[in-house]
Amino acid sequence: MKQFNVTGMSCAACSARVEKAVNAVKGVESCSVSLLTNSMGVEGTASDADIIAAVEKAGYGASPKGAKKQSMSEEEKALEDTETPKLRKRLISSVVFLVILMYFSMGHMMFGFPLPSFFDGNHVAMGLVQLLLTIIIIFINRKFFISGFKAIINRAPNMDTLVALGSSAAFVYSVIILFLMTRSVMNGNSAETTEYMDKFNFESAAMILTLITVGKTLEARSKGKTTDALKSLMRLAPDSAVVIRNGNEVTIPSQDVQKDDIFVVRPGEKIPVDGVVTEGSSAVNEAALTGESIPVDKAPGDSVFSATVNQSGFIKCRAVRVGEDTTLSQIIKTVSDAAATKAPIAKTADKVSGVFVPAVILIALVTAAVWFAVSRDVGYALERGISVLVISCPCALGLATPVAVMVGSGVGAKTGILFKTAASLEETGRVRIVALDKTGTVTNGTPEVTDILPANGKSENEILAFAGSLEAKSEHPLAKAIVSRCSQLGMSLNETEDFTALPGAGLTAKLGGMPAFGGNRKLVGEKAVISSEMLAKADELSSNGKTPLFFASEKELYGIIGVADTIKEDSAKAVAELQNMGIRVVMLTGDNRRTAEAVGRQVGITDIVSDVKPDGKEAVISELKKYGKTAMVGDGINDAPALTRADTGIAIGAGADVAVDAADVVLMKNDLCDVPAAIRLSRMTLRNIHENLFWAFIYNTIGIPLAAGVFIPLGLTLNPMFGAAAMSLSSFCVCMNALRLNLFKPHSTKHDKPAKGSFHSLPELNKGISADDTPGAKGNAKLMTVHIEGMMCPHCENTVKTALEKLEGVEKAEVSHEKGTAVLTLGAPVSKDNITKAVTDEGYTVTGIE
Repeated sequence: MKQFNVTGMSCAACSARVEKAVNAVKGVESCSVSLLTNSMGVEGTASDADIIAAVEKAGYGASPKGAKKQSMSEEEKALEDTETPKLRKRLISSVVFLVILMYFSMGHMMFGFPLPSFFDGNHVAMGLVQLLLTIIIIFINRKFFISGFKAIINRAPNMDTLVALGSSAAFVYSVIILFLMTRSVMNGNSAETTEYMDKFNFESAAMILTLITVGKTLEARSKGKTTDALKSLMRLAPDSAVVIRNGNEVTIPSQDVQKDDIFVVRPGEKIPVDGVVTEGSSAVNEAALTGESIPVDKAPGDSVFSATVNQSGFIKCRAVRVGEDTTLSQIIKTVSDAAATKAPIAKTADKVSGVFVPAVILIALVTAAVWFAVSRDVGYALERGISVLVISCPCALGLATPVAVMVGSGVGAKTGILFKTAASLEETGRVRIVALDKTGTVTNGTPEVTDILPANGKSENEILAFAGSLEAKSEHPLAKAIVSRCSQLGMSLNETEDFTALPGAGLTAKLGGMPAFGGNRKLVGEKAVISSEMLAKADELSSNGKTPLFFASEKELYGIIGVADTIKEDSAKAVAELQNMGIRVVMLTGDNRRTAEAVGRQVGITDIVSDVKPDGKEAVISELKKYGKTAMVGDGINDAPALTRADTGIAIGAGADVAVDAADVVLMKNDLCDVPAAIRLSRMTLRNIHENLFWAFIYNTIGIPLAAGVFIPLGLTLNPMFGAAAMSLSSFCVCMNALRLNLFKPHSTKHDKPAKGSFHSLPELNKGISADDTPGAKGNAKLMTVHIEGMMCPHCENTVKTALEKLEGVEKAEVSHEKGTAVLTLGAPVSKDNITKAVTDEGYTVTGIE
């Protein structure tokens, strides 16, 4: 997406005009203009020159963003609120002269304030003083007139046009009255002169401009605060870095660090760019990026990220991602891009904004004409028309959505939740079904020791030391889990001799000169006696989705160690939170039904899709979407097709890979509780947008008829000055309402409740979707059963399953290490030789094919 700065916009009508002009340029696929940030995002192949020319032709200015490399501090400076100080000066000057004007025009009549004797009975002099003071205030606020009348010339009237027309009408009318008064004085008609004095509207013209400036000042101030989150992210980046050049430490600006530079970070300093630790160790606080306050230990080979804080040791690192490629820069870009896009809900407001100002001008003319026809009083008719002009506010409509999107995106970024577009921020809150990938999302993704069951009087440490020594030379994932547990406990392992791996069964070796065995029930059962009690415990482990590994010496069984891909600590809590929000949770996995159901029971998921291969997940998501808005939660790489297919794709644990193309929402942490948090934040932002739009529409719906005099029979009328005051506060109220989102806590369950329409009839889910429900697994597909020796755990199953499903013609493989079979669903003939080769290449033995 190309981004541009746009100048000269003052209201929603302006942004709609710019958007329309750029969308008409050849090669532009889409254009989104943000009144909040005065920026524009353009997708397509059109050149910058053509885009800028179209904007200028529409009467505005444009320039490409990022024309030159900027440091974070320079980018932050570009976001600084420069408009509020200018408006404040205008406002102070306007108020000073308005007070003097009001003293002369109304002070002596309403409050009896004294006037210089020169003005006694000299109405013309009073009129001239008011004229001069009004001209000064008009000059101070000349921007309204320049912008407003320029917009009329370009046939694109905006809010400034309404203000300029209203103020000009009151001023011109008052000038005409002053000339008529002067003529009366010259004719000696003093009674008529006094009558004319009451018809002056100089104070209305000046008051309108001053009150609108009050509103603009408040609006600019509140709009400036909506980018606070983005500016706080930019402040995180250190301005300088210490790099090694020719063996010496040199301090340079952070943006000048080059890839593969070696930089050093001392305790208490911020890490300048993304890199890899090459020397030293430390604990790094990554709260700035992930929101997680617990420091993360770093050692050589570990990744470090820009803006995180080195808390303890001295480390040397090699730069990997620099400049705009750092994780922090990508986060800032994501938040900025989200603000530059438009939420679908804003389309209605945009359509209204496009015709709003011309419609208001027409209503004002009709109002003035009707009241003149009824009352024959030019002054009163003009007052009604001016009231219509100055109370109408297209700004509130234009700001209703972008201010909420900007604040909501910023709140998410500070907690490690990144919405890539305004549309994704809106759609996430409408999700009714959440599909979770099991491995790496619900579970940790790596096997761990879960149970240690000693036998024959052995202790847990004895069996663990025995098993660790035996498995130390093995490359099997289950062996690594046992060795890792021993390492965590600081155990010293013994050397083995005559080590032999038996694929699919286990291993044998000599430990302390004595034969030792480890592996499945069949292997160890041939070497040692396994009691019925231990066999029952092993069956219980298997029923819970765990793999029982038996260990024995030549004489006796040492015990059983259960190994499994463990559940994340927060998985059950996250699932419960989603269900409390009225969301159905579905788990997708390539594992067999038994293992999947065991995991599902532990976390509270009853809707499970098992035995599904990676490309089958996309088909399942398509099926789920029939029952409601569906979100897919995965790692963003293996699950890319499913993430893309879902209404909302959520990539979890993205870490440094912020720009996951397939995902609509990126979760920096590997914390499943961020999923309900993202949905909560989206729901709250959507609610805030609804509130803003309601206020904007209802304000104009009630305000314009009131100003036009429709409710005069009920005794309700509106002076133009009060209309201007109401207009000045409308946009301010919208911005302030959006700023309330800064107080929202996405992880708080305090206000969780099911959204309307959350519960759907899902008969397929209630029965449990299986791989048979996916395309290609029905019809005349042929089944083939392959008998395999050597599989001993779910990891073996997945290895065989992946190998077989790569064969052309194999649509699906259901593999069971317990049965020692692989049931193939064939869409086309596959030779037995190819099947045998695929299995044996992975280290297993085919004993038969049926």
